[in-house]
Amino acid sequence: MALRIETFSNLKGGNAFFKAAGHPLAARAFPALLERLGAGPVAIYDPLGLGQTLAEMYDLSGLDIAGVFVQDLDHIGRRLLGHAAQPVTDLKGAGARAVLVVAFEPARLIDHIRHLVPAGAEVMGLESLRLPAEMLAVPRDYLNGLNFATNLVLFRDQDGRHTRLVTANYWSGYGAKDPEIWCCLFDRDGGALAEWREPLPAAYGTITIDSAEVRARFGLPAFCGSLFIHVLRGAGHDIVKYALDTYGDDETELSCTHDANSWPAERYAGLPAPQDGERVILWVQNSHPAPIPAGALGLNVMGSGAIFYLDREIPGFGVLDLDTRDLLPDARWPAQIEVRAGKHFVRPRYEVFDRDGRGRIAHANVERSDLKPDPGIRELANLMGKGFILPAPVLPPGRYSSLVLPTPMSTCQDNLPVRVAVYDAKGSEVAVHSFGCLPRDHTAALETGALLAQGPGQANGAWGHMELTYDFSEGGEADGWLHGLFRYRDKASGHVAETSFGAHVFNTVLTYKSEPQSYAGRAPGLSTRLFLRLGPAPLETMCHLIYPASTPWRAASQTQLALHDATGREVAARDIEIPCGGSLLWRASEMFEDRELKQAGAGSYVLIRDTTCRLFGYHGLMRGETAFSLDHMFGF
Repeated sequence: MALRIETFSNLKGGNAFFKAAGHPLAARAFPALLERLGAGPVAIYDPLGLGQTLAEMYDLSGLDIAGVFVQDLDHIGRRLLGHAAQPVTDLKGAGARAVLVVAFEPARLIDHIRHLVPAGAEVMGLESLRLPAEMLAVPRDYLNGLNFATNLVLFRDQDGRHTRLVTANYWSGYGAKDPEIWCCLFDRDGGALAEWREPLPAAYGTITIDSAEVRARFGLPAFCGSLFIHVLRGAGHDIVKYALDTYGDDETELSCTHDANSWPAERYAGLPAPQDGERVILWVQNSHPAPIPAGALGLNVMGSGAIFYLDREIPGFGVLDLDTRDLLPDARWPAQIEVRAGKHFVRPRYEVFDRDGRGRIAHANVERSDLKPDPGIRELANLMGKGFILPAPVLPPGRYSSLVLPTPMSTCQDNLPVRVAVYDAKGSEVAVHSFGCLPRDHTAALETGALLAQGPGQANGAWGHMELTYDFSEGGEADGWLHGLFRYRDKASGHVAETSFGAHVFNTVLTYKSEPQSYAGRAPGLSTRLFLRLGPAPLETMCHLIYPASTPWRAASQTQLALHDATGREVAARDIEIPCGGSLLWRASEMFEDRELKQAGAGSYVLIRDTTCRLFGYHGLMRGETAFSLDHMFGF
């Protein structure tokens, strides 16, 4: 029961209509539109092909439909609301008392058919569902993506667990005038708990939204739900990026993840099955005002065709914590779970509880269904060396274990031909392991400590980072969408953190399709701009910067670490060099003096900038010797 809506495609980008139609403020106004349509009969005119999305967002079954009418000849005969679409030239004989034009800017469309409207029928579009003009970045183009820069946040303040969102006002850096954030907090059942606006500081100043502060401000009971955030009057980016920390009254509670993406997908993958004694909770955040029907959400073990569906409804904008054991009681780590989401919700987070009840949060990833094996990737080594690289930290092995699990992330990936290599901080390869050609249902997790122990003299001293790359020595196919899950365990405290990401081509001037990926302009992307939020005391901030290179690039990076206060003002800066193919693990307290950090104060951050190469980064927080977090960084 997947929703028949268009959200995002790699050819067209993001679609704004579903966001506009399903916006919380539009949902609030929709009952009045239904009342205005009256008892019917109602003719539906769908000149833009958007009617199906509207029907998926709202229950229109109570309408007496006189007929569905279209403008495009190719759309004639398509079924909508139980009716086969007719040419709009037949509208006059429909006997309708009202005509609903499925468009937010319907005036011109109505003018074109006014002579076809049945006598006495009222004609209306979706104007009553529009947001106020003062909320829009581009008022004259309602469905411009910048008007719907939205995202969902898993927001919780209960049982001693809190959440803190941190981002920066990068929209003003692109020229936005007076932007702010509209927030609506929904409870578990989709009811609105609070609604407010967050003013934004000057360009590149930070924004912090803390669940404990929100709860106190509005006098709320304990809650666990979704925070809908909408950047008003933004510019440059219709993506809302943020770091999200989970922290607790108990000093052992600490984890971090990031933005959920704002385009619901059909499938997600990279969800780990639990170990014995663990629980893995999938947090489902319904992204739409329509309920997720019973039987629409399913789980299966990766590589298995046996899908098990949830036999309960999830209300509009509601949240469900689904224990994976309820649907897959026998699935065990390192098996992976595939999520059949049907475009009902954005990229979900999951929470792992160990035997002691300690939790950690990470996220699944979008599983693409639009890819097919690309034989050209086999030939990349001739000109692009390593080709696609997925870099991740190897934390100091004396204290941490670092584990990698390749994760299928495309429906066409029936096999994964991969290897992992470990490099020291200077970029020297110290160990390598070929996974061979893994089947889709593989359970091949590897701890790098065991791999390092096999190298002469490397067991105690070698650490830096690992790189997951393609390896066709035993055959197999590739599509460029190589992913992995990375899990880290503190051997002393037992605390665990994990993160996941996908591969890219790094630091070569030659391009292959859209690689090396560029966030602004055409490929190649050969520069760095990363955001590192600094945690409040007593939390210590750490960062792991990696300089991956598909082919030899500049011998060393020329990287600046600029410390900024909450207003975006630069307080101090440090210049560092990272060898090509190497990495650097550092803490804020080691890089900056105590007086500088105090001067930067609350809400401070480090902007990591390099115009000579593309770095990949991971950030985390440490709470003494008891807890730590780790996730990949974002840039803007």
